[in-house]
Amino acid sequence: MSQRDRGQEPPYRRIAAEIRRRIDLGELRPGDRVPSARQLTREHGVAIATATRVLALLRTEGLVLTRPGAGTVVAEPRREPGRAEPELSRERVLRTALALADEGGLAAVSMRQIAAELGVATMSLYRHVRGRDELILAMADAVLAGAPLPAAEPAGWRACLDVLARAQWAVYRRHPWLAHVISIARPQPLPHGMAHTDRALRATAGLGLDRQVRWHMAITLMAYVKGIATNLEMGALAEQDTGLTHDQWVERQQATFQQLMAGGGLATMDALTSGGVDVDLETDFDFGLRRLLDGFAALIEGRPGVSPGR
Repeated sequence: MSQRDRGQEPPYRRIAAEIRRRIDLGELRPGDRVPSARQLTREHGVAIATATRVLALLRTEGLVLTRPGAGTVVAEPRREPGRAEPELSRERVLRTALALADEGGLAAVSMRQIAAELGVATMSLYRHVRGRDELILAMADAVLAGAPLPAAEPAGWRACLDVLARAQWAVYRRHPWLAHVISIARPQPLPHGMAHTDRALRATAGLGLDRQVRWHMAITLMAYVKGIATNLEMGALAEQDTGLTHDQWVERQQATFQQLMAGGGLATMDALTSGGVDVDLETDFDFGLRRLLDGFAALIEGRPGVSPGR
């Protein structure tokens, strides 16, 4: 290819060619980490979507793969024709899918991509999972299983629900894609997810509440945590796209916000942000959870023999 033709190539292909050259020359060996999407945006001045496309192309070619705990690394050389595929198992498929989701969100999880990561034919995956929908549910249950609830429940309904909500929040923090899988409107057959529901229902036993109220309390609690958690993946992708943390982004936008508030009739916002405000998803979650439990306490309060904190 001539220099002129190379200059007319889409940016993602030019960047992929450079990484491919480094692999061919041995500068990047099997197991070595390749630049992340965020690194590519900084080094080449491209958008995060372009950088993500670079890594996707290299994965499709079998040159790189996603390794749990290590990120995107150079793959081992492809098998020689005629050699048997490596032994597959449901656990291997699931582990690979989880690594892809943790790195690039649910959009990065496809049967074709999982097969490329494992170096097998796509159709061979269907011996272990029926399809992507079943796989996504298995992924959700697996991450919930990886964060078991405390064996010893704290005393009192409020402490039980508080611990439960914070345990769910911790799982969402580790796996931001999970909030886009869990459904409140349509219950899902997730054994470890159902254990969370059972724990929430058990916390309100003996309070004199009818079953409808107890179910509403359990579902409302889970819906609250999931609702806040749906913002986690967006925040993580925005940080990848811009290379800025939440605090850094707010600092850079501060002058623009102040200008809009001062000139847009937003005097209340302007006054209340003067001197800085400590608000982020963590503080939002904590504040909202405490107020939600206060509301539950108001519902319970006044029932014979029951105090709000018990």
